[in-house]
Amino acid sequence: MNRWVSSLRVEGNINMPDYKYVARGRDGTKQKGTLTANSRGDLADMLKSRGLTVDTTTVKEKGAGGLKSLFAQRVKTQDVLIFTRQLAVMVNAGLPLLQSLDILAEQTESEVFAKAINDIASAVEGGETFSDAIRAFPRVFPELFVSMVRSGEASGELDNVLVQLADFMEASAELKRKIKGAMTYPVVAFAIVILIALGLIIFVVPRFATIFSDMNAKLPASTQLLITISDVLLSPQILIVIAGVIAGVIGLRAYNETDSGRFNLDKIKLRIPIFGLLMRKVAVGRFTGTLATLTRSGVPLLQALEIVESTAGNLVFSKAIREAADGVRNGESLADPLARSGEFPTMVTRMIGVGEKTGAMEIMLFKIQEFYDSEVNALVDQLTSLLEPVVMVFMGIIVGGIIIALFMPIMSLSSIV
Repeated sequence: MNRWVSSLRVEGNINMPDYKYVARGRDGTKQKGTLTANSRGDLADMLKSRGLTVDTTTVKEKGAGGLKSLFAQRVKTQDVLIFTRQLAVMVNAGLPLLQSLDILAEQTESEVFAKAINDIASAVEGGETFSDAIRAFPRVFPELFVSMVRSGEASGELDNVLVQLADFMEASAELKRKIKGAMTYPVVAFAIVILIALGLIIFVVPRFATIFSDMNAKLPASTQLLITISDVLLSPQILIVIAGVIAGVIGLRAYNETDSGRFNLDKIKLRIPIFGLLMRKVAVGRFTGTLATLTRSGVPLLQALEIVESTAGNLVFSKAIREAADGVRNGESLADPLARSGEFPTMVTRMIGVGEKTGAMEIMLFKIQEFYDSEVNALVDQLTSLLEPVVMVFMGIIVGGIIIALFMPIMSLSSIV
């Protein structure tokens, strides 16, 4: 019943809606704009005729307020993962795709995702392929997902491809969870230390400053510095500092929105000690794992490289992958342009080169992914064990230093008495 209601809604939207799109030119530059088209497929054809490849498309809502888009619900990765695994089981069991989608739409707890599945089911019932139907939801099903599903449809192994997708998504989510978990403790601890320090400086130090002033005592340099910091934080001039910080953050975000700005910032990230090494290992593992998963499912190498470029997560690596794709397009092996980029370790490019020569590149890519996943896990464990004592020492120095600076004058006076 829900699907029929959804179907009516989709047909109403097809009446020449406006689409906001993000597309890439042949040189890799991004372009944004709005076009009116009958469907996303027509929009893709229109942009293709202009030499553009679609990255994302969204229907431009008419008369929608800003609050609606601000509080729009998103589909969780975990929901998509469960959907993919369950759909693979149903298709493998011989259940028709349309019936499987209806069942999954009823089972999902997310209303937003249920509506999306209903729209997909309606599109499939209307004659679209499953891959074309899910392509209409780029925020839920990225291009990697769509391409692999399309390959599975062409080969008649949709269920196997869905299992591969679910495994890939699960591994990626697990790695992201581990990295996020390792970073959560130090970030929270540092935030607590800063809040405690600010609380002491703003509320406690002024009271001690008054006592010291009444005693007319000569203060140690550390105590005087602490009182000066407190006076600055409580003075009206601090608003200028705060405004400057906010302006700096806004300017940095605006700079990061430009292609050159984000590229330069991504380059800086890769040079940060320890964390840069971690990001580089994650990027190499993601590249090899995604490329291996795509090629195993039957996606052509050039198309797979285009997808991997968009999922690299770092523009420095995106550029290296784009240049590698250009090299492959011009008849080179994949390993050579990757080696020239300087972003991939020698071991990686040589293993890929051996894989190309022996016809076992997919196996080599998975081996590289396994190696770098283990490297990332080991580095995250080392970071966790290293950061815990560092955070504790930092807390002791900051909080202990403030307390010692406050009580030094009192101890000096008591010793004189």
